[in-house]
Amino acid sequence: MVGVRAPSLYKRFANRQALIRAVADDVASDLAAAVAPALQVDDPAEAVRLLANRYRAFAHRSPGAYQLLFTSLLPEANPSTEANAAAAAGLLTLTERLVGRERALEAGRLLTAFAHGFVTMELAGAFRLGGDVDEAYRFAIDSIIEGLGVSGSRR
Repeated sequence: MVGVRAPSLYKRFANRQALIRAVADDVASDLAAAVAPALQVDDPAEAVRLLANRYRAFAHRSPGAYQLLFTSLLPEANPSTEANAAAAAGLLTLTERLVGRERALEAGRLLTAFAHGFVTMELAGAFRLGGDVDEAYRFAIDSIIEGLGVSGSRR
């Protein structure tokens, strides 16, 4: 609850899609802030590990908000291009440090696709075969970093 009745809320937004976009933009900004500390880490491999862990922690803290970023919405309800770019900026900075400018977007998409898929399955309770899910996540991130040809300390 936000403590505001729907009619009052809609006075501030043109329609439902504008309200959803405003919320999605805030969520994208919150996610960017959550992963920002990774940009302060000198070792690119460690920075990616920290970013991946903070991304996952964000999704666990705010699963509904997190899912809003990846839900199929009407175009005018999607996060704005500016919010998406700001949310991706930290990841792209790190992937550029890992693989260079010409492959940064591809590496960023690889990391995002893996992390999102893993987190989505985790939130849905889809890992039912036992084992240590935290270790599986670490193993996968380390494998992706290694696959990108990055040297760095392994945990």
